Amino acid sequence: MLTKEEHIQYWISSSEKDWKVIDDLYKADDFVYSLFFAHLVIEKICKALWVKNNENNYPPKVHNLVYLLENARIEIEDDHKEFALFLNDFQLQGRYPDYEQKIFEICTKQKTDEILDKVKNLRICLLNKLQ
Repeated sequence: MLTKEEHIQYWISSSEKDWKVIDDLYKADDFVYSLFFAHLVIEKICKALWVKNNENNYPPKVHNLVYLLENARIEIEDDHKEFALFLNDFQLQGRYPDYEQKIFEICTKQKTDEILDKVKNLRICLLNKLQ
């Protein structure tokens, strides 16, 4: 049976692997999927925080970043919470095809750059809360 720390490390390690995938997808001009993976990175860090700050070692099986952040029992700035709500749209793309066209229209190189900069900031903020 895994310890709490091993569960946390699992989520962090998995998010780091996904973080590397983002760069490959971006270089291939696959902006939609780079943002899909950006959502995964943040989701997994949120799940690590959830495990750290809750008794149970198994976070809820949800993809909603705002829900995870609120239940991870951490203080987070409103602008980060608003961005997490926005970032939720990119996990829908991989699961529901009716979102696909809308997302492809949004994901220009310039817009993707802006979003990924915010993801980097949120990622650093959340990783700092794990220490």
